[in-house]
Parts: sequence; C-alpha cells; structure tokens
Amino acid sequence: MSDRYFQDDDIICRVAQEGILIAGGGVASLLQTSHPKVGQGVHDHSYTFDDPTARLRNTMGWVYTVVFGTKEEADQLSAIVTRMHDKVTGPGYQANDPELQVWVASTLFAVAAQLYQRLFGKFTPEELEEYYQQSKIYATILGCPEDRMPATYPEFREYYARMVNTLKINDASRYVADGVLHPKKLPWFMRPGLIPIRLITYGMMPPPIREQYGWKWNLFREIQFHLLMEFLALVYPRLPKRVRTLPRDFYLHQIRKMLRNRAFDKPRLKVSSRAA
Repeated sequence: MSDRYFQDDDIICRVAQEGILIAGGGVASLLQTSHPKVGQGVHDHSYTFDDPTARLRNTMGWVYTVVFGTKEEADQLSAIVTRMHDKVTGPGYQANDPELQVWVASTLFAVAAQLYQRLFGKFTPEELEEYYQQSKIYATILGCPEDRMPATYPEFREYYARMVNTLKINDASRYVADGVLHPKKLPWFMRPGLIPIRLITYGMMPPPIREQYGWKWNLFREIQFHLLMEFLALVYPRLPKRVRTLPRDFYLHQIRKMLRNRAFDKPRLKVSSRAA
C-alpha cells in the first residue's frame, strides 16, 4: 500500500512537478482574491505584503507536500493550514467556508491545466476528467466535503464559467492585486522576474476579471503575451527534467525541514493554501 496520495504516473504529479507553474501563481492567486470574500480575508489577514517570499515558499510547499509528500506529511501540513484558516474570519467571510475552498481549489486546477497545456499540448477529455478528479484533494484535504465540488469536469466547466462571469471584485481585491503584482518588499534581484510574470498574469486572466481589475490590455500586450508563451512552449519542455523540477525539490525540502523542526509552531510563521 502506498504511503502517498498520488503516484508519479498520475496526471496531477505530471503537471505539479513542473516548476514553470510558479509563473502562473499570480493568475491563480488573483483569481482567488477576485472572490470578494477571499479578497477581504487576504486583505485583512495575509502576510503577503510583509514577506512575499515566505508566502511563496509556504504555498508551493503545501501544494508539493500534498501531491508528492507522504500521506502523513500532507495531512500534518494541511491540519496546520486548517487551524490557521480557523482564525481567518471577519464580517461575511470565514476561510474554511466550503464555498471558498471550492473556489480556491478550482483556480489551482484551472490555471495549472491551462498553463501546462499551453506548453506541453492538449489533454484528452479523459485526461482532463482524471486530472480534475485528482485535483479535488486541494479542497477535500482541508475539510471541504467532496460533494460540494462539481462532480465531473463538464460540471466544473459550467461552475467555473459562471463564477468568472458573475464575480464582482471589491477594493480589497484590487489592493491585494497591486501588492501581488508590485510587491514593495520583494528583494531587488527578484524584481526583474516580475515583468514576464505580470504579462502572464494579465494574459491568462479571464477577460471579465481582468477588466474589473482595471489592467491595461491592448493588441500590443496581447502580441507580447503570445510571443512569450510560444517561446516558453519551444524552450521549457526541452530543459532537463531535473532542472524543471528543481522548485519542487527545493520547496519540498524546505517544508519537510520546517515540519521536522516544528517551525510552523512558532508564532511569526504562517502558511496559506492559496496560490502564490
């Protein structure tokens, strides 16, 4: 019997191992906070602006631990996330609300599937169904009842389309977006990397949400975005696998070290299941 939730030949592992998915973190994060309840919760409680690199480490570490760690590690870390989310409450929102868990898990799946297919080619309908079913763990491992998730991939598509066309973002969402895309406390040597990240975020964001954020989008930017994605599709898949999986190995090592040292028990450390 395996001590992991997934095996290396599962589609979720094939997708999640790719370090390039970090480039889609801004899309997933700001899709999540386009839900006004999520946006308000992040605005009121997140440490994103104080320590963006720690949030990236903890978020990606959680994803990698759930997919590639042992069941014990995944359950232990997810229990910590759940306890921390218990404290994320405010007028009209609670982080462990299944409604919000479904939305957050949906964005993780949707963005990863979209970016992976742009670089590696289309999934078959059967593969999309399998990948979607596996991705439900991003909600269920945090306590969301599985029956709250859309049951099948076609039902997910209906849910996702409805959400992106009906969500009304608020000022908290816009404030968070500005902090994610223009972090003031990011180390100077990491800031040039934000230029392509912002372009990917603008280009992959569903138009109804992009328009509400007020981001400038024109033909020139659209051409830039498509050229960037074509370049990545040409170059990235040809990199050695050990290079493409370095972020997974690094963040998983960091999280395992923190779990061994009980670092998450220290008051100054926080963790979030939302994408970086």
